[in-house]
Amino acid sequence: MNPDYEVHLFTSGLSLLKRVNECPDIICTDLGLPDITGEALIQSILETVPETPIIVISGKDDVRNAVQLLRSGAKDYILKDDHTHEMLRKSIQHLLENATLKKEVAKLKEQLSTNFDSEQNLIGNSEVLQKCIVLARKAALSDINVSLTGETGVGKEVFAKAIHQQSKRSKAKFVSVNVAAIPSTLIESELFGFEKGAFTGAIQTRKGKFEEAEGGTLFLDEIGEMDIQLQAKLLRVLQERELNHIGSNQSIPIDIRLITSTHKNLAEEVKAGRFREDLYYRIVGLSIDIPSLRKRGNDILLLAIHFMHDFSAKNELPEFRITDGAKNKLMNHDFPGNVRELKAVIDLACVMCTDHVIDEQDISFYPLNSKINHLEKAKTLEEFELEIILHHLKHYDWNVVRTAEHLKIAKSRIYLLIKENKIIKE
Repeated sequence: MNPDYEVHLFTSGLSLLKRVNECPDIICTDLGLPDITGEALIQSILETVPETPIIVISGKDDVRNAVQLLRSGAKDYILKDDHTHEMLRKSIQHLLENATLKKEVAKLKEQLSTNFDSEQNLIGNSEVLQKCIVLARKAALSDINVSLTGETGVGKEVFAKAIHQQSKRSKAKFVSVNVAAIPSTLIESELFGFEKGAFTGAIQTRKGKFEEAEGGTLFLDEIGEMDIQLQAKLLRVLQERELNHIGSNQSIPIDIRLITSTHKNLAEEVKAGRFREDLYYRIVGLSIDIPSLRKRGNDILLLAIHFMHDFSAKNELPEFRITDGAKNKLMNHDFPGNVRELKAVIDLACVMCTDHVIDEQDISFYPLNSKINHLEKAKTLEEFELEIILHHLKHYDWNVVRTAEHLKIAKSRIYLLIKENKIIKE
């Protein structure tokens, strides 16, 4: 018996339920109980203490039943065999570590909410990020235009949404337009709308993004990519606070809050003649320069933990934990793709890891600086599938049954891949 744990034993499900409101850290139960079914017991526990993790132990090797129990709220399902005690020890350790991580994340979110109450992922306690959050909070108190700058992937849209949600316009729409993603021939109609018959293909009148954002916030992402001629039309709309549909002379009043972003230096773009100086001063308002992830220190780990929790919740999987080796590997990477890259790395690590523990070998970065063309190196879904299956086969000593159970795929699928020499034992 581990002296660090206080253990209470119960001989029936009903005797456990009488004391379950004492909020134990973990509940471990067999499915074969004398007075109540395992499924009914789990349901009753979750109704009383929904946050308490439950481990189910069963002698039935029934994958379908295991999946159903996990979906209903159990955190782990362990089969009775020679490895039961070891599997139970690992599961308890994992759940306790996860509970600690949850408390850390909850505390962090509480601290952040004190500074900037937002549902968005403004996660981090670095000084450089906190300065941006302070500016964002000030921006939310007024209708001043906001310009967000920073490298691609730092989270400019996350900040824009947070400012909107904390402003007096939060009950109206937040409308986002990526200027760089829309062809220059279409961006004008996309922003300002058009009348039926205004051009070939205009089969009906349509509102533009300015009108969609009425009363709310319009976010123009990558505004530095806007064509110089369209900049003049945008300037007029912002000055007059009204617009005209393409194909109409009727003025339509607008009431929006404008937030813009760019990864470019707009002041340099103005000097180079690629961006209008009068528009620059119209939109700059309160400027917030969001730091790159490599300048945010320990925020990398806080965000990694957040993305692990998010992946677990969205995919209905047990919580993940991360080893010190994996943490060091993350901290030593410069993240040219910033927060967006970190999320992609963590999502892949959650897929590749074993027993929901992310280790150093599960952390893979994307070699954007490679001399080989990125498209030439792109893998197919089948290649990714083979890589994942092979990874777990090696971990389980080429035990096909355990690998199939872990990945929740049919054993026949793995046997077929081996038969076809798509997976070769080394």
